[in-house]
Amino acid sequence: MPVDLHTSAVLQTPAAERDVAVAHFAGRLSFEADVSDVAADIGAGVTGWVLVDSRSQESWDQGHVPGAIHLPTREIAARAASVVPAGVMVVTYCWGPGCNGATKAALEFAKLGYPVKEMIGGFEYWAREGLPVETADGIERREADPLTAPRGIACAC
Repeated sequence: MPVDLHTSAVLQTPAAERDVAVAHFAGRLSFEADVSDVAADIGAGVTGWVLVDSRSQESWDQGHVPGAIHLPTREIAARAASVVPAGVMVVTYCWGPGCNGATKAALEFAKLGYPVKEMIGGFEYWAREGLPVETADGIERREADPLTAPRGIACAC
């Protein structure tokens, strides 16, 4: 059956040419890391980068990624050099996909000359995937949301 390009919301705008698509998607990966990749590196003890939680003190206290550095966005310009060694890759996170706090924090680190990426999904998806969460009471693991981390199967991305 022939496709009517005028009625298809997906096909009415053609996909980008190969080289443009490669540049775009490679570019996105140079700016982003997802929670699964961050967790895998932490679990494997990979060094050479630091994870920065850019949220408020109250948010940090509610729970954060174990091993993350707490550096609220408004303090990055003044404190980054004393907390994060120069030249080290920084991965920022904030609340979640509905929040651009990690982007604002990444911008501040980029202005200071740090290589930087955002952890897409933020703390929301970290917790929703059942990864460890640290509070003043210690480290806990919450039940994984089956829509973000299905049991028994892996997305293999």
